[in-house]
Amino acid sequence: MSNQVATLIAGMAVAAAAYAGKYGITAWQAFKARTPTARMRKFFEGGFQPVMTRREAAMILGVRESNPTEKVKESHRRVMVANHPDAGGSHYLASKINEAKDIMLRRTKGSNSAF
Repeated sequence: MSNQVATLIAGMAVAAAAYAGKYGITAWQAFKARTPTARMRKFFEGGFQPVMTRREAAMILGVRESNPTEKVKESHRRVMVANHPDAGGSHYLASKINEAKDIMLRRTKGSNSAF
């Protein structure tokens, strides 16, 4: 009788492993089939405003309007390194990034862009 119990337990273990494997394969296929935009960060779609506001400047730098000066400078450096004209970036974007920093640090009141 103990031989039959051992066989029954072994069969149940094999069945449980098969169901777990089936669930794992299904979950992996669902993970691979999801849309790429679900994984990617959503960026603001639209152009620049005629006169840059603090809200727009904060969006450009990726900070909150109330962030301290150190955070603004750190974010400006990070964004500028990624978009610097010497590294293949755009002069226009670099001027907008600098303008955003100036507005966030309250150095200017309006648009100073060369473009």
